[in-house]
Amino acid sequence: MDFGLGSYDHFALALAALLGTFIATGGMLWLAERSRFHNALLTFQGIVPPFLNVVGVLFALNLAFLANDTWAAHDRARDAVFTEAGALRGILLEVRQLPEALRGRIENAAQAYLRLSVNEEWPLLSNRRSDPKAVALLDGLQSDLSSPALAQAVNPPVQAMLLQQISQVRAMHDLRVALSQTHVNPLKWLGMAFLGFLTVVSIVMVHVEHPRAAFLSALIFAAASAPTAAIVLVQGNPFQEPLGVSAQPLAALADKGN
Repeated sequence: MDFGLGSYDHFALALAALLGTFIATGGMLWLAERSRFHNALLTFQGIVPPFLNVVGVLFALNLAFLANDTWAAHDRARDAVFTEAGALRGILLEVRQLPEALRGRIENAAQAYLRLSVNEEWPLLSNRRSDPKAVALLDGLQSDLSSPALAQAVNPPVQAMLLQQISQVRAMHDLRVALSQTHVNPLKWLGMAFLGFLTVVSIVMVHVEHPRAAFLSALIFAAASAPTAAIVLVQGNPFQEPLGVSAQPLAALADKGN
């Protein structure tokens, strides 16, 4: 689902989560204590505090699962970048023993891919896009590594290892592009928002006959849950600034080629 806000959609959703939580909390407190329904709601007094555990635990688990998905995506993205850089480093080390013309062609192809990935494709990842030229450069590099000229210059096991490494580079490139295109799942977040609202309702109804206790309890819940949800939302795209995964492992290899 694309929210149409470009690279800042997660920040807008985080702000909506913050404001929405406090607005819903304030609205429920007003309804229970200041509105004309106050006396009607007082007839429900007697709900025991342990009732909060039912909805509260469901809300906490749902938020924990969403946070875990987000952190896992960041870990996978970071691992993909390091693995991609490691495979490219292995290729560049192995081709040093090749004849100068063949070595130069492979090194130039690898450096062209690195420069494009770091300078052109990386900024696109925060917008959940990729550069098709990166795939074309990988195709060219793979063609060089599978060429008859390289087969004549190295032993079959060495060429097999080089082909395995370029396959790993492609897989990690595709993985980080796929992770950058991870969207906020609206059903999961709507479910979490609904459970959060029910938790606020439960807090207010448990303390309906004690306005000050209801206000403080609901405020503490909102102050704990809203920023947590906002933090998770802000990091929905692992390549989105300011906390995005760095291109430094690939940039270091590109610098060595200059």
